Amino acid sequence: MQIYKQENVALFIDGSNLYAAARSLGFDIDYKRLLGLFQDQGRLIRAFYYTALLEDQEYSPIRPLVDWLDYNGYTMVTKPTKEFTDAEGRRKIKGNMDIELAIDVMEMAPHLDHIVIFSGDGDFRRLVEAVQRKGVRVTVVSTIASQPPMIADELRRQADEFIELQDIRDEIGRRSAPRRPERVEEYAEVGFADDDNIEEYEEESSVA
Repeated sequence: MQIYKQENVALFIDGSNLYAAARSLGFDIDYKRLLGLFQDQGRLIRAFYYTALLEDQEYSPIRPLVDWLDYNGYTMVTKPTKEFTDAEGRRKIKGNMDIELAIDVMEMAPHLDHIVIFSGDGDFRRLVEAVQRKGVRVTVVSTIASQPPMIADELRRQADEFIELQDIRDEIGRRSAPRRPERVEEYAEVGFADDDNIEEYEEESSVA
């Protein structure tokens, strides 16, 4: 990990993307350990976490995680999910946070030396190129160890450094994390699908 002690660093975490990558590798993220790892590397200015929330339900399974992160060093960026009906009449829910993440990266870039993006989304390649032209180094954290790989090749090539999530598993993974049963059927009833990019609703609420 090439982060220098004198660098001002910020983390930009695409919550659903990181969750999906960690799940594909068979482990759970310990967000306290993750924060500590990067605090030890440089001067950590901010750690942003992006996720969409089901606002119209009495209980959102990700709410405990959001509240915990908010009180434990993370800057939370959330918005309500949007519901729509597809061409086949199925109810779908979307919660994409790409625009919010990109705006924050551009606004923070003048105050930073190093940006760490936790996502493999190829749409961020242009964003990475833009902040690099401002003199900011960019590291991308995702995985090529999963099948299929979770990071787009163009994003990996553009980044100054790529950190394989599997390589830092022992440093940021939950030490004891009994996995709760997935609630796939429950969410299928309200239209969740694999491509909705909000998979963290199933298990991410367990933090301790």
